[in-house]
Amino acid sequence: MTIRSFSDHQPKLGERVFIDSTAVVIGQVDLADDVSVWPMTVIRGDVNSIRIGAQSNIQDNCVLHVTHVGPYTADGGALNMGDMVTVGHGAILHACTIGDSCLVGMGARILDKAVMQPYSMLGAGSLLTPGKVIPSGELWVGNPAVKLRDLSTEEKQSLDYSASHYVKLKDQYLSSQTDKG
Repeated sequence: MTIRSFSDHQPKLGERVFIDSTAVVIGQVDLADDVSVWPMTVIRGDVNSIRIGAQSNIQDNCVLHVTHVGPYTADGGALNMGDMVTVGHGAILHACTIGDSCLVGMGARILDKAVMQPYSMLGAGSLLTPGKVIPSGELWVGNPAVKLRDLSTEEKQSLDYSASHYVKLKDQYLSSQTDKG
């Protein structure tokens, strides 16, 4: 794994964190317990902070970045992610907020100041434009993303299942690394 400091900021890792050897984590990044970061992912907290909550997974080829403080962005933009979030392959998250137990579909893009409230989903390939908010319990899709429908009880339960599954998978990867010692 590649973990790099930047401008005196060193990434902070919780317990039982898995970062694939091809992933890169830079700067003001805080990964809580049981987070997994999969191959070819870049998490770059160079000009603002990134926080990823417990039991969240960032799948292959994702890019997570932030916005600097400047003349057009007085407060910049951090990236904050809650617990038990699943971020699908190839997603791009930029200076946004993701609540607990959300799913970001494969290839989706979430831009500055956009928010996913807890137990919401953004469909594969969708674009959540700056400042948009997905309310809790809703599925949004499209480019730009719009509400498709409310999530069923079963779909909401599947969000926690997805995150739990990735914790188990991450533990298998950590175990196989330890076994090779």
